[in-house]
Amino acid sequence: MARRCVSRGQSGGVSRSRAMAIRLSALFSALLLFLTLSDSILRVLGVGVGINYGQIANNLPSPARVSYLLQSLNISRVKLYDADPNVLSAFANSNVEFVIGLGNEYLLNMTDPIKAQDWIEQHVQPFIPRTKITCITVGNEILSGNDTQLMSYLLPAMQSVYAALVSLGLSKQVYVTTAHSLAILGNSFPPSSGSFRQDLGEYIHSILNFHAQVNSPFLINAYPYFAYKDSPDQVSLDYVLFRPNLGTIDPITNLNYDNMLYAQVDAIYSAIKAMGHTDIDVKISETGWPSKGDLNEVGATVENAGIYHSNLLRRIEARQGTPANPSVPIDIYVFALFNENLKPGPASERNYGLYYPDGTPVYNIGLRGNLLQFDSASSDMIVRNSMSHLVRDALYGVLAFTILV
Repeated sequence: MARRCVSRGQSGGVSRSRAMAIRLSALFSALLLFLTLSDSILRVLGVGVGINYGQIANNLPSPARVSYLLQSLNISRVKLYDADPNVLSAFANSNVEFVIGLGNEYLLNMTDPIKAQDWIEQHVQPFIPRTKITCITVGNEILSGNDTQLMSYLLPAMQSVYAALVSLGLSKQVYVTTAHSLAILGNSFPPSSGSFRQDLGEYIHSILNFHAQVNSPFLINAYPYFAYKDSPDQVSLDYVLFRPNLGTIDPITNLNYDNMLYAQVDAIYSAIKAMGHTDIDVKISETGWPSKGDLNEVGATVENAGIYHSNLLRRIEARQGTPANPSVPIDIYVFALFNENLKPGPASERNYGLYYPDGTPVYNIGLRGNLLQFDSASSDMIVRNSMSHLVRDALYGVLAFTILV
């Protein structure tokens, strides 16, 4: 009897130990999964989309709060129109890559190599490597303006900025380019016959040679919205909003285009090729759709803006290429992060944002983020501290479970 009692006691102890081991194993597996997921949360993965962060407004949230918003949205690429030190500091130690801008008013000074290097030393060098600055745009839409003197400054300014980066050992991590509007095209359809305006040929040819030499991309600001607004009776709304449609056929290549944006990009590639280059990538530095406009701004509605951006994001997520370049995923910076209430011009100019300044989405396109309601800490510390608390609580749970069992 005694032996049987001892045997039963040993058996019960073994069963309890085995059960505890199984439970602990399951709990530690869950904790490991949690830690893995936590790490993925901390890594800003994104869907391959960049965002333009304009600041022509007097009601925008602080850069620290914007940093948290963008990281909660998993957006890892941001384009500025200046080199705002407050923004660059707020994103220190984050995984967000920055395109910074030299405004058109700087072009004359940037033609001077000494002034160009001074600018880099003051506005770029102090922030690297804590903030990931990957590109400098020199000027914006210069060649589609009327100032021929400014046009003549563009390439020398780009060259001086690049030379300064070389001198400071930064040219391998920061590239130099400029952004153009589609108005530089003389012909855009069919896409395979795209060509630049003849009066701009001298400027563009030299700029293309520069891009090929330093391996930097050609940036284009492309807005199918403008084509629809100007000719709503001739341009299909489905075609510009990426909705199902018959598309248009390029009669030379027989390629079918089911949306205008891709046709615009391929027209730029064709224009570049016509000038002797097949070694330059094209990236879309701006595209978007306004959620509101004046009475004569046809199509500027919340519904259309939501459709344009949600369909665009799906294509970016699918890593689509254009019909003429199917193996090269489109590279896009959406315009813009916030509505900017001080922008001049028609009402649409103040209503391109995905978000209102208070962090409320203008429409739902599947990007869900959070805008913190305080400014005291950097977003990186906030995120990491939050995750640390969660991990700590999980570990306490393991310890408590061990003691109880």
